[in-house]
Amino acid sequence: MHKKIAVALAAIALLVLPARAEGPDAADWRAVLEDAKGETVYFHAWGGEPRINAYIEWASDMIAAKYGVRLEHVKLDDTAHAVSRIVAEKAAGKDHGGRVDLVWINGENFAALKNADLLYSPGWAEKLPNWKYVDVEGKPAVVTDFTVPTEGLESPWGMAKLVFVHDSARLAHPPKTLDGLYDYLLEHPGRFAYPQPPNFHGSTFLKQVLASVIVDPAKLQRPVDEATFGQDVAPLFAYLDKLHPKLWREGRAFPQSAADLRRLLADGEIDISFTFNPSGTSAAIEAGELPDTVRTFVLDGGTIGNAHFLAIPYNANAKAGALVAANFLLSPEAQAKKQDPHNWGDPTVLDVNKLSDDERAIFDEIDLGVATLPPEDLGPVIPEPHASWMTRIEEEWIARYAAQ
Repeated sequence: MHKKIAVALAAIALLVLPARAEGPDAADWRAVLEDAKGETVYFHAWGGEPRINAYIEWASDMIAAKYGVRLEHVKLDDTAHAVSRIVAEKAAGKDHGGRVDLVWINGENFAALKNADLLYSPGWAEKLPNWKYVDVEGKPAVVTDFTVPTEGLESPWGMAKLVFVHDSARLAHPPKTLDGLYDYLLEHPGRFAYPQPPNFHGSTFLKQVLASVIVDPAKLQRPVDEATFGQDVAPLFAYLDKLHPKLWREGRAFPQSAADLRRLLADGEIDISFTFNPSGTSAAIEAGELPDTVRTFVLDGGTIGNAHFLAIPYNANAKAGALVAANFLLSPEAQAKKQDPHNWGDPTVLDVNKLSDDERAIFDEIDLGVATLPPEDLGPVIPEPHASWMTRIEEEWIARYAAQ
C-alpha cells in the first residue's frame, strides 16, 4: 500500500462516517437485473496481461448480450490506483456516483478498504445466485483474504498458488528448496531473478522466503508486531543479502513484472522463474511466449497460495450492474472459460461436484496444459500472511535495496 494512500485511509478512519450509500439488495435478484439494464460498469482491473484482457473482453460481450449491462475495463498497472481514487472520492465527500464500480482486488488493498468502511454492503457476495457453487469448504481462502474475513464484501474470482518455472531443455532437475536455489546460483550466477517490489509477484517471492525462514511462522497469521519486526524478518533479509549478488544483473536491477520475468526465461537469460498461476505457464506455451520444453515445479514444504476477488466500492455508481457482472464471472460458464489455459488458465473457485452433469463435463474436458502440475503434485498451500506483513516487508525492501 502506497504511503499517501495509507495516510489518507488513516485520516478517513478518524471520521464519523455517514450511513453507507444505499443500493440494490442481491437477495432480490429479479429487481437487481431490472435495475442493471442500461448501466455501464467501470471495472478497474490489472491490464498487464493480454490473455486476461481478452478474457475480460469476452466476459464484457457476454454480459452485454445476456443482461444489457456494459462492462468497461479500466486497465490498471497497480490496484492501488483504484484504491487511491476511492479514497480521494471519500475525502471529497463523493458518497454517490463514484467512478469505480467494480475492482479486482485482494490482500492489503482489501484490508485497507474494509478497515476504512469503503466497500459496499457486507454479505452481498454470499447473496449472489451463483454463490451456491463456491467451494467454501475445500477452498477456505475464498472467505478469508490474507487472514482477513471477507464477510461477503468481495466475491471470489479465482485461485492462485506460487509455482516455479524452468526450461527442462536447459535445466532438467531444478532446485526445490531456497538453499538449493542459492547453491545453484553459486554455480550458475545470474540465472534467477524476481520482480522488483512492490510489484505483487516480487512481493510474493519475499513472502515465500519469509514463510520459509521465520522462526515462528504462526506470527505471520497475526498483524505485524513492530516491537519484534526487525528480529522476525532478519532471516529474510539475511537470505536476500547473500542471494542478490548471484541474481540476474547481480541484483542491481530487477524485472518490473511477471511478464518481464517470463521474457527473460524465454530469451534464455535466466533458468528459473515463477508465476502465481499454476496453469499460467501452459497458457504462455500455448500463446507462443515460452518454448514447449518449459515445465513447473513447487518447493519442498509448500508454496504461498490465495484467492483473488471482486469488490464493489461503497459509492459505486452502477451497483446493480456490478452485482450482475460479479455473478456472471462466478458462473460455471465463465469460470470454466477462465480455467482453460487457451484463455487464461486461472483455477476456479467453484466446487465442480456441485454442478450439473453438463456443467461438470465442461470442466472435465479442459486440457490444463503440458506444464500444469496435477492438483496432487502442487504440494501444501502456505497461507498468505496478514496483510500488514506485505506492507512492512515491501517498505523494508525498498529502504534496503531500491536505492542501490
